[in-house]
Amino acid sequence: MKISPKASWDNSLTLIRENVTEQQFETWFKPIVFESFKEETKTLLVQVPSPFVYEYLEENFLDLLSTVFRRTFGTGVRLAYRVIVDKEHNGTQIIEGEEAADGVAVQAQTRANQSPTALDAAVPQDLDPQLNPHQNFNNFIEGDTNKLPRSVGMSIAEHPQSSQFNPMFIYGPSGCGKTHLINAIGVRIKQLYPQKRVLYISARLFEVQYTNSVRQNHFNDFIAFYQTIDVLIVDDIQEWMGKEGTQNTFFHIFDHLFRNGKRIILASDRPPVDLKGMPERLLTRFSCGLIAELEKPNKQLCIDILNSKIRRDGLQIPEEVVVFIAESANGSVRDLEGVVNSLMAYSVVYNSPVDMRLAERVIKRAVKADDRPLTVDEIMETVCHHFNVTTSAVNSKSRKRELVTARQVSMYFAQKLTKIPASRIGKMVGGRDHSTVLHSCAQVEQRMKIDHSFLDEVRSIENSFKLKK
Repeated sequence: MKISPKASWDNSLTLIRENVTEQQFETWFKPIVFESFKEETKTLLVQVPSPFVYEYLEENFLDLLSTVFRRTFGTGVRLAYRVIVDKEHNGTQIIEGEEAADGVAVQAQTRANQSPTALDAAVPQDLDPQLNPHQNFNNFIEGDTNKLPRSVGMSIAEHPQSSQFNPMFIYGPSGCGKTHLINAIGVRIKQLYPQKRVLYISARLFEVQYTNSVRQNHFNDFIAFYQTIDVLIVDDIQEWMGKEGTQNTFFHIFDHLFRNGKRIILASDRPPVDLKGMPERLLTRFSCGLIAELEKPNKQLCIDILNSKIRRDGLQIPEEVVVFIAESANGSVRDLEGVVNSLMAYSVVYNSPVDMRLAERVIKRAVKADDRPLTVDEIMETVCHHFNVTTSAVNSKSRKRELVTARQVSMYFAQKLTKIPASRIGKMVGGRDHSTVLHSCAQVEQRMKIDHSFLDEVRSIENSFKLKK
C-alpha cells in the first residue's frame, strides 16, 4: 500500500532525528511544518518560522535533507520553503531550496586542500568560485565607517574590466566586515558577468595548495590554473608573512594577472606597510592600486546592521535590547551576528521572548569580557557576594536592613556602570519601578557622604568590578 506524503514526512523526521543531536533536532527541525508534496513536480513544500531558519538549514543540513528525502520520497525531490517573513501580519514567501548534487559535494570537500591541476584549468566552466552567496551587497549595510570601501567595491563589481583601483587592498581589524565585502564584490561580478572566472580563496588554503603542488610535482599545473583566473580574491594575506615560497609564487601569479588586465582583490588585518616579512617587490604591487581601510562599525552602523538582520530573520527584539547589543559587541559585525543567532536559538529552545535579561546572558557567553560592559546579573552577584546575601533574597520583598543595602547598592552600580534605563534596572532587581531605582541611588550617594565605612565598602565593590574587566 502506498503511504501518504504526510507519512513520508514523518518518516523523514525520524531519519533526521537519528542523524543529528537532540538539540539540533529540537531547534531546527521540529519547528518545520509539512504543507504538501506534489507528485507531478516532485516538489516538497514545508513551512519554516523565519528566514534565519531557512538559511541555516540550507547552509548546514542540505546534504542530510537531500539524502533523507531520496529515501522517503524518492529521487528528484525539489524542496521548497514557505518562509514566515512578517509574523505580525502572517506574511510568507515561498523560496526554492538549492539542489545537493549527488556525489559532487563529497568530491568538492575531498579536493578542497589539493592543488589545482591542468585538468582544472582546461575546464573553465566547472570552476567553483568558492563564494558565499549570503554575503552580498544587499545585506552589507552602508555607514560612515565603510562608505568608501563599499562604494569602490561596488564600482569594481560593475566594471571589473577597468584598470582603475587594481589591485584593491582592503584592511581592517577582525570582525569589521572585510570577508563580507570581498565576497559581495565576487558575488556581484558573477551576477553581472557569469562568464568571468572568479575565485575566492583564503591565504591559508592557497598556501596549502602551493605546498601540495610542490610535494606532488604539480607546481606548473598550479601556476597554470591560477593564470586562468579573471578575478582573484584572496583573504587574510597577513598569513603569508615569513612564507617565502608562497610569497614568490603569488608574486608571479600576481604579475601575470596584472599584466593581462585581470582583477585582483586582497584583504588583510593590516595595511601593506605593516606586513613584516613580505618582500618589497610584493608590497609595492599591493600598494599600486587602491588601499582602503575598513573601520570597525560605529554604534549607529551596528544598530542598522542589527535591525537589518532582525527584519530579514523575522525576529522581534525590543529597541533597548538592540541598542544594548550594539554597545556590547565592541564594533564587531561577527559578534553582532553571533549574538542575534544565539538569541534566536535560545528563544526557540526555551520558548521565551527576547528581552534584556536574555540578551545579557547571551552576550556574557558570546563576547569576550574585555570587550563588553558589565551586566546587571554580574553586578548583583558581586554585590551579594560582598554582603554575604543571596540574589534571590535581594530580589524578594524583604525589608531586612542587609538586603535593602545590597539591593540599593546593586541598583546604584547598575545605574552607574551600564547604559540600561532605570525602568529596566528596576524590573531586573526584584520587579521594582524606576522611581525606586532613582531613590536607591540617591540613598547610596547620601550615605557615602556621611558613613566612611560604607564608602570604603562601595569602593571595594567598585574595585572588584575593575579587576573583572
